[in-house]
Amino acid sequence: MNTIKNILAVTVLAILAISCSDDFLDRAPLDSINTDNYYQTEEDAVNAINGAYQPLQWPKLYNMRMWTSDIMAGNSIVGAGGGDDGRETQDMANFVTTTDNPGVLDLFRGPYPGILRSNIVLEKIPAMDIDESLKNRILGEAHFLRAHYYFILVRFFGDVPLITEPQVPGDDLRPARTDKSLVYDLIIDDLTTAKELLPTKSSYSSNDLGRATKGAATGLLAKVYLTLGEWENVISLSNEVDALGYRLNENYADNFDVYNKNSVESLFEVQYTGDAGEDFWSNENQASWLSTFQGPRNSGMVAGGWGWNQPTQEFINSYEANDLRKDATVFYEDCPDFDGQKYNPAYSITGYNLRKFLVTKAVSATYDNSPMNFPVLRYADVLLMKAEALNELNRTSEAEAPVNEVRERAGLIAISGKSQSELKEIILNERRIELAFEGQRWFDLVRVDSGQWGLDFLHSIGKVNATEKHLLFPIPLKEIESNPNLTQNPGY
Repeated sequence: MNTIKNILAVTVLAILAISCSDDFLDRAPLDSINTDNYYQTEEDAVNAINGAYQPLQWPKLYNMRMWTSDIMAGNSIVGAGGGDDGRETQDMANFVTTTDNPGVLDLFRGPYPGILRSNIVLEKIPAMDIDESLKNRILGEAHFLRAHYYFILVRFFGDVPLITEPQVPGDDLRPARTDKSLVYDLIIDDLTTAKELLPTKSSYSSNDLGRATKGAATGLLAKVYLTLGEWENVISLSNEVDALGYRLNENYADNFDVYNKNSVESLFEVQYTGDAGEDFWSNENQASWLSTFQGPRNSGMVAGGWGWNQPTQEFINSYEANDLRKDATVFYEDCPDFDGQKYNPAYSITGYNLRKFLVTKAVSATYDNSPMNFPVLRYADVLLMKAEALNELNRTSEAEAPVNEVRERAGLIAISGKSQSELKEIILNERRIELAFEGQRWFDLVRVDSGQWGLDFLHSIGKVNATEKHLLFPIPLKEIESNPNLTQNPGY
C-alpha cells in the first residue's frame, strides 16, 4: 500500500501502537480501539499522543534512514559486509539514485504515519472533557510532532502532499504536492503554537522525560528559520532557548552515555527502551539499531557489530589536533580502548569505525536490546545556529562567543579576529564535527548558499556525480504509480 493510502485509510485504528501512561514508550493492547469508542478518558488522550511519537523510532526514520544521511553527506561509507550490503544507501551516497530506490521510499513514507496520528490527536482531543493543562500539553506535542515530520519531508523532497486532517472514505485519496512554502508555513505555525502550549523540560516527571518541551519547539523553530535564512529569528529563538536553562554537558561524550539520556544539553531525542518485542525488524521494536549496525564488524566489541557507517579519511582529517570529540566519536588506530578491548583498524574498510552510539555488552548483551537514544537537537547545535546567524548579519565578533563555547568543551583554542568568510567556514566545520553522524550534515550541505556550498564540497571529495537535482530526492516511483496527481522532482 502506498504512503498516501496508508495515511488516509487507517482511521479505523486511531492509534496503531500506543502506550500506557507509566512509560510513554510502552505498548498497550489494541483489541477494540477505534475513533468512536476510544477518546473518552485522560488515559486515552495520553495513549493517543504516545502513538504519534512512535514513527520517529522506526527504521524508516531515526533507527536507520536519518543517520545514513551522513554517508550520503560524505562523512562515511556504508562499509558493512561489502558487496550489495546496503546497496540502496550506496547508490544514494554515490548520487546514482533512481526513483525505485528503497531508501528514498522509506524516507518518503516514514513521516506520514506520524502525521496521521498527530492529525487525529489535533482533531479529537480539543472536544475531550479532561484536565485543561494536560489537554494543552498533548495538543502542543501533536503540533510539535507534525511539524517535525513535515520538516523532514520538505527538506528531503521539497513540495509534498500537505495533509492536516485525518482522511475518511470519500475524501480525495490522491492528493497533489503542495508548494514547499506552504509546507513551511504550516511547520512555523505548528511550532509557534507548540512552544506556547508545551511545558518546560524541568516540569516533567521522570516518567514523562523525553516528551516534546517548550525548549524543543523553540529550538526546532530556530532550525527552521536557519534553513530559510531568516537570521534575526534564529538569534531571537536561540536566546529564548538560552533563557530556558539549557547548557552544554561538561564532557562531549556525556551526550552519548546510555546512562545520561535526556541530559541538560538535550532539547529532543528519539527514545528507545531496549525492548525489541517479538521482532527486532518490525515497527513494534523499541530497541535502538545504532550499536548493532555501527559496531566494528567481526570484532566482538559490541553485540551485533555489523560495521556500518565507517568514517572516511577525509572526515578524520577534518579534526583539529587535540580535539577531544574525536575519541568520543570514532575508533582509530591506538585510540582509547572500548570496554577493555583494543581497536584494530582491520575491522574497517577505511581503517575507522564509529564509536559515538555504541553500548557495551553489559548494557546490551544481545544485538536486539540496546536502549541508546538518538539525539535530534542539542544545545550545542543551538549555539552554532546562533553563531551562524550573527555572522550572516555581519555581527562577526559577536558570533565568535557561541562558537568558542562549543570549542572550549572540545579542548580547542578560542578563535578571534576572523573575517566573515573565514568564520563561516569555521562554523560549518564545527557543525560537521560537533554533530557528526547525528543526521545533520546533509541538511547543512543542501541549505548553505542554496546548496552550492554542499555541491562544491561533494565535488571536492570526489563525489562528482552530485548535481543540482540531487539536492532533493526523487518522488518514489511506487507513489507516482499509485497517485497520478504526484509530479516528479526535476531531473529524475
